[in-house]
Amino acid sequence: MLSSLAITAAMTLGAGTVARGAQPVYPDRPITLIVPFSPGGSTDIIGRLVANGLGEALGKTVVVENKGGAASILGTDLGAKAAPNGYTLVMTNGAAITTGPLLGQKTPYKPIDDFAHIMLLGTFPNGLIVRANHPAKDFKEFLDLARKAGGSYNYGSAGVGSAGFLTGEQLKQRANIQMTHVPYKGTGPAMNDLLGGQIDAIFNNIAVASVQARAGNVRVLAVSGPKRVTAFPDVPTMDEVVPGTVGEAWFGVSAPAGTPQPVVDTLTAALTKVMANPDFRAKLLEQGLVSVAAPQAEFVQFIKDEERKWAPIIKSANIKLD
Repeated sequence: MLSSLAITAAMTLGAGTVARGAQPVYPDRPITLIVPFSPGGSTDIIGRLVANGLGEALGKTVVVENKGGAASILGTDLGAKAAPNGYTLVMTNGAAITTGPLLGQKTPYKPIDDFAHIMLLGTFPNGLIVRANHPAKDFKEFLDLARKAGGSYNYGSAGVGSAGFLTGEQLKQRANIQMTHVPYKGTGPAMNDLLGGQIDAIFNNIAVASVQARAGNVRVLAVSGPKRVTAFPDVPTMDEVVPGTVGEAWFGVSAPAGTPQPVVDTLTAALTKVMANPDFRAKLLEQGLVSVAAPQAEFVQFIKDEERKWAPIIKSANIKLD
């Protein structure tokens, strides 16, 4: 007969063997969230908000790793090529996944096939913004004046390929107006030139626009999202006046293709919990991001819809990135 000590040792060894053979419960270590932009901007702020919320929901630390470069393609590629185990995620966006490739930007990944797109977090509607002393008092009047101007009106954006630029080109085509695009390296310089009278209008983040509007420096004539925004409830969407005119930037959380579905499900549940928090959504809105929280299948469909929407606009305007 085995002594009680031998029995205890055998039981301990057996338990240890089972523990070593079993798959660990995900997650059992910190997770990295790649933000494919430099630190300090609104995307970085949103990424850190998401990392903190996701970490609390999962009970594990989520570390933000900034990997900017090549219009966010560099960091997005790192996310696509990471081990598909749920421990490296990436903040995906339109420039890297939809509009960038349509504009001829070369990507070393397939925008849909190389990712498990977990959740569309939200969208950035732009505002069509003019100086406070602009003769147009509303969106319809702006369109009328732009038509009469015969192409002498101009508008600024954060650069060729930006959501503001593409929205402007979409508006020109759908409203049958002529405006000259003036690209800037960011919306800050564009706003400065708007206030200085060098350009007639800009498409800019609603959060930034609200600060200038409260100061009495600008007026927001329309918003580019499918719905009116809480910051400007009396301002129409462009779609209300020019049907089919909707243009937004967007952000989501994705993982490498091949990530096990149970891991994706765990992340989806955690992100759903985070996005259901009113305080969290309010913090996103402070950065201009309107919460959507669309899970995997809806996220992929959104990407396909974005491709279908922008492809004819880009082709008609013959837009290519340098």
